Amino acid sequence: MLPLHRPLLDEISLAAAAGAFVALVSGVVANIRVARQRKQLSTLEGPHGRESVLDALDRGTAETQALRAELTRARHDLDLARSELADALRHVAVVRYDAFGDMGGRLSFTAALLDDSGDGLVITSINGRTESRAYAKGVKEGNSDQSLSPEEVQAIGLALGRKVKA
Repeated sequence: MLPLHRPLLDEISLAAAAGAFVALVSGVVANIRVARQRKQLSTLEGPHGRESVLDALDRGTAETQALRAELTRARHDLDLARSELADALRHVAVVRYDAFGDMGGRLSFTAALLDDSGDGLVITSINGRTESRAYAKGVKEGNSDQSLSPEEVQAIGLALGRKVKA
């Protein structure tokens, strides 16, 4: 072994002690900063005041589950409304005409009232000078078991959105 000088050993010891002190101070400062960050992250401002991050995540998860359940109920209600609406008589068309050549004013009419599948009824009112007659015929899938007049066929076609010659 080489003999070392005492002043050199003292300087090395002092430098090591100073380095250790700087490391200790840096460690304490870093620890204080980390503690502050943890404290800031551990509590958040929620709708009801301060809450922990875990509480906020739990609340968010519960709200998400509640919204999903509400969305499922809304979809079910919408499907139910659509199925009920399909049976509603919501396709309507009216054709007015002169049933008799000697009368004007297009007082006679045929009205078709149908649902989405073309089921419903067609109502015809024929108006003359001295009398009026009304007829109602059932319609199934756009057709009837009874013979249909050209005006009734036209009204059914218009109600179902078909191109019909007048």
